[in-house]
Amino acid sequence: MESKAQTLYPSKSSGRPSKIAIIGAGAVGTAVAYACAMRGDARSIVLQDINKPKVEAEALDIAHGIQFTPCGSVEGSDDVEIVRGADLIIVTAGAKQQPGQSRLELAGSTVNLMKKIVPNLVGVAPDARFMFITNPVDVVTYVALKLTGLPRNQVFGSGTVLDTSRLRYLVSRETGVATQNIHAYVAGEHGDSEVALWSSAEIGNVPLSQWGPTLSGRVFDAELRKSIATDVVQSAYKIIEGKGATNYAIGLSASNIAGAVLRDEQRVLTVSTLLEDWEGISDVCMAAPTLVGRDGAGRVLNPPLTLNERDGLTASAERLRKVARDLGF
Repeated sequence: MESKAQTLYPSKSSGRPSKIAIIGAGAVGTAVAYACAMRGDARSIVLQDINKPKVEAEALDIAHGIQFTPCGSVEGSDDVEIVRGADLIIVTAGAKQQPGQSRLELAGSTVNLMKKIVPNLVGVAPDARFMFITNPVDVVTYVALKLTGLPRNQVFGSGTVLDTSRLRYLVSRETGVATQNIHAYVAGEHGDSEVALWSSAEIGNVPLSQWGPTLSGRVFDAELRKSIATDVVQSAYKIIEGKGATNYAIGLSASNIAGAVLRDEQRVLTVSTLLEDWEGISDVCMAAPTLVGRDGAGRVLNPPLTLNERDGLTASAERLRKVARDLGF
């Protein structure tokens, strides 16, 4: 007969708790860890960085508050072994973007860093999903795919998930409608050549072109659309100039993607994945509306595009492909 103690205190489940590993304990990495802990995206969160005192301190600072989160543990180490067994690895380590510097200008030094760290990460967690945030994220994602030889679904970048959020925020400000009810995407490079997909943008189920006057009395004509799209591109430069880095919104964006993966949400997110004959674009990693779930990056969707949007995406792909080729990939 089963004892009362066994009934009250069942044996430990054979299932393994979910685990997120974040590489890099800088402004972005710590914001990602904090957001993931707050949202409860995984039971265990680990930070890994070559700066041992900093990574341990950052992890401990978050861990002291886990009573107030759904998270179970937060740990930090300079040893890559802490990553072992991770379900999702989020790479934020890389050269810091300086004021006025484009993301593509970071490419050389960042790619050299990836050559050092990515093989080690695959060595301890070959079955993990890898999400790259490090800029230039599209080039870094493409390089990581080539370095690892892993399947397309397993390696993806944060793409324009943040840019899409910025776009929806600005449309929300213009209309007074909640961002959750604004359906519009940014695709292409996470950077200067990105393309706002205005032709498929909707508020609720109302096409943006049919919305009518905004709060300011304007309509979503070419001038307003261009102004908003320019603000989306320039916003990161403005934040970097003012405070040195963008970290809070990308932390929330990464947490959003992490939740989609670990909870198998099958959400449509503009992550950066390897495209093969998508709108005539192949052999490049860049953002497009993609189903994201437990297996990582899934089917890439084909929203209706105008000729201008298609041309913009083709130009964006060519720009990214050239940078990768110049780096030997």
